[in-house]
Order: sequence, then C-alpha cells, then structure tokens
Amino acid sequence: MLDLLIKNCIAVTMDDEAPVISGACIGVREGKIAFVTPDPADEPAKRVIDAAGKIAMPGLINTHSHAAMALMRGYADDYVLQTWLYDYVFPVEARLTEEDIYWGMQLAMAEMLASGTVSITDMYMYLPSMARSVADAGLYGNLSNAAMCFDPAAYRYDTDKVTQQNREVLRAYHGFDGGRIRLDAAIHAEYTSFPQVWRDYAAFAAENGLNMHVHLSETKKEHGECVEKYGKTPAAVLAENGVFDVRATAAHCVWVTDGDLDILREKNVTVAHNPVSNLKLGSGIAPVGKMLEKGVRVSLGTDGVCSNNSHDLFEEIKLTALLQKGVSGDPRQIPAREALRMATRAGAYAQRREDSLGCLKAGYDASLILVDADRPGLMPVHHPESALAYSARGGDVCLTMVRGRVLYENGVFTTIDIERVRAALSAVMDRLFRS
Repeated sequence: MLDLLIKNCIAVTMDDEAPVISGACIGVREGKIAFVTPDPADEPAKRVIDAAGKIAMPGLINTHSHAAMALMRGYADDYVLQTWLYDYVFPVEARLTEEDIYWGMQLAMAEMLASGTVSITDMYMYLPSMARSVADAGLYGNLSNAAMCFDPAAYRYDTDKVTQQNREVLRAYHGFDGGRIRLDAAIHAEYTSFPQVWRDYAAFAAENGLNMHVHLSETKKEHGECVEKYGKTPAAVLAENGVFDVRATAAHCVWVTDGDLDILREKNVTVAHNPVSNLKLGSGIAPVGKMLEKGVRVSLGTDGVCSNNSHDLFEEIKLTALLQKGVSGDPRQIPAREALRMATRAGAYAQRREDSLGCLKAGYDASLILVDADRPGLMPVHHPESALAYSARGGDVCLTMVRGRVLYENGVFTTIDIERVRAALSAVMDRLFRS
C-alpha cells in the first residue's frame, strides 16, 4: 500500500526523459517516490490528494542562506555591503545567543516551507543550535559556521570556536536522520581571513569528506583589494590553498574573471547565484550566462533576508532568467527550464544530494511541492515550466513535503509551532533592537 497518492496533477519533473507529465499520478511509499506516471494508479493509498489544478515539482533548494538573519529582516536597508556588514550586521550578531539562532532559523524555515524550499545550504553562527533547529523543522540542511579571523597572531585552529563547533556537529549531527543534516566546512571569505585559515579548514573538509562553502568575489572592492594584496584573484588564491579540492559552493561570484571561471569549472565548483541580494546591496550582476557557456554549474540562493528581505526562491528563479536576458540582449538566455534546474537539480548536486533530491522520479526522496495553478496570477497555464519560472510566487505553494512527510499544507505547519516562533521573536526584538 502507498502512503500517499497524488493524482490529476501536472508534474514538472526536472527529469529530461519526461520533463512534463499532464494528468500525472505520483505514488509515495516509505519516504520515496514509488512512481510518476501519466496513467491512472489503482494501487490503494493511506491518503489520496486530488491535485487537479495543481503543478507538482521537486522541492526547491536554497544553496546560500544565513537563515537566522531573519531576525534582521528590514533592519539595515539601502547600504553598500561594507557599511551594511561592519556598521550594522556585525554589531547585532555580536549580541546574538544560541536561542536567538534557534528561533531565527525556525522563522526562516517556516517562510521557506510556505514558499516551497525543502533544503538549505546555510552558513551562520552557533552551529549546534542551527542543527537542532533544522532537525526539529524537518528540512534538509547542509550547515556550516564560517571561519573568520583578521589577526594571524591571534589565530589558533584547535581552539577556534568554529573548529570546536565543527567537531561537535560532526559528532552529533553529521548524517543525522539518514543524512538529512550534513556538516559543511566553511570559510567566510578571502577578505575576512588569510591563507593559514584556508588551509586548515580545507584540510578539515578533505579529512572528513565534507563540502566547502565560501563567499567569493561578491563586490568589486573585495575582488580588487585581493588582487592588490596577493597579485591574484580570490578564486585563484583560495584554489591554491586547497579550498576547492572538495565539492564546493562559491556564493555570489559577481566580479569573477574568465580565468576564475576556468578555475571554477576545472575544480567543479558550484556557483550559488543570489541575484536579489546582489542587486539590493548594489554589488552588481553575476555573469551567469558566461558561467553556463564555460560549463560552470550554477545554483540559486537567497542570501540572508537582511540583504534580501525574502526567502522566496521563486523570485530568484525569475530574476535569474530576466537579468541575463536583459544584460545580454538575448531573450534566449536562461530559458525557463534552465532557471528551474538551478533551483532543483543543480542545488542537489551542490549539496551532494543529486541521487535523492531535485527530481520527481522513482527512487528519489518524496520531497516535492504543489503549486496552485488555479490562482489568477498563474492562469492560464500554456507551458507549465514557463508558469513556474515566470509567473509563480512563493505564496502560490499549497503543499511542501520532505521525504513523504507533509511539513506545510494550506497555511498549516506540522513541525513548526508558529505561535511559539512569534512569541520568541517578540522577546528577541525587545532585547536586540528596543532596549
């Protein structure tokens, strides 16, 4: 018997062999997709969802977030990155506690589930609290606390708080719940650290089979100062120090050179493109069209909502396609399916989950969403992939499922107590911003 049968939907599978199936039936058994078929399914199921007027697609994957920064949504708008980071963000972050991180992530994950995201690659502080929050919420998480150090004389790898938290989470959460939570190694950026830091955390990643996560060439200033300091770009100096010798995600990459793109392709690095955040901070537009032409894999992220204000990946999907069409003057750049692939299959690869996420196909995890195509803003649906890429919004998501477990449905969360989140948020706001 099936645990769940979804019938009468339009399935946008992200499977090249059968990309769109009309009148589809999707069977779910023991957390896995049992079948996706255009034929009526006669097998009995514990629950049947008649999804007429709905589009099913793989759950979205956010490959660059700082989820707990949801606590700072709208707090520091309209500043350049350096002012935003050093004058506003860092001072608040210095006052955050472990419990603040837990509740900030609960808030962020509620927003993510309600807008179709099932998996995050998240970089922030208090890593054990991050892991606890993701474990409770039921999403997938590739989690990291990024190494930062400005003073080489004060740096000690073994006693660094990031090292200590990495070891704790490696022991307690890496591989948790059948691999739903993974530890990533992370370096904040070239400009917030130095070569010994890069080498130490690259070695930690390699020794433990972990992915690497890093900010790369986000601003022109950052990129230029690195060239002035080292005579090489951030991509080049990090590569020389082993940072890209494991599966790596490089966030932003707005100011990368052709040579940098060659390095990223050769090292098989995934670029996490964050168009909304990059535009809001005035950082620029990443050359995504050129990345794809050179064979660089590109996924999507929201960044933190202090520099975005939303975790809605559908915004990123649409903007990714439109920006490249606009800057190139070629409307054929980044067609709908490619933009959707960045938010699904490319993200799954970046997280080392390409065999379980990002596709509606038998044997993959039943981690999918239903989008209500009967909403006025989506009707009529001439081309389902186009509707998802250019018309859909996060608010059109009516169901989000992870491993066959419904975590969000029609405004109701099954793992997140949104009233407790509101109460905790009020207390945090009073302490951080109103005292």
